Amino acid sequence: MRLGTDMPNLDGVTEWFNSDGQPSIEPGKVTLIHFWAVSCHICHETMNDVMAIKNKYESEGLQVIALHMPRYEEDVNVDKVKEDMNEYHMTQPIGLDHQHKVTNRFENEYVPAFFVFGKDGTLKFRAAGDKGFLKVEPKVREALGLDS
Repeated sequence: MRLGTDMPNLDGVTEWFNSDGQPSIEPGKVTLIHFWAVSCHICHETMNDVMAIKNKYESEGLQVIALHMPRYEEDVNVDKVKEDMNEYHMTQPIGLDHQHKVTNRFENEYVPAFFVFGKDGTLKFRAAGDKGFLKVEPKVREALGLDS
């Protein structure tokens, strides 16, 4: 997915948590889409920091949506997803993309992966892994129009 591309829709998620169906993306807000998997060690290492960004910038207009993208057959165990949701206090809408329909639309192959969409709904930044995650907060701040 190239920078400047409009955010793909989230159709195809098999189940939503922390949301009454598919969440609406509020226009004029910055959106962080976060792909993760229960079997991903780096996802677990960065999850508390992802939640800290969500909590820190929500009042500034950031909306965060997590998409669980299974990598292995055992990743489709919904009970494991729920355990991670509880352990990491994940309160944002969480979609199960167990058929990779949204993943494919985002042209994503990695977990964790992070996509920052600006207030205009276009892709401003994308990154994957723990090294890529280090750039997420500065890019969120930039998209929100906050000083670095």
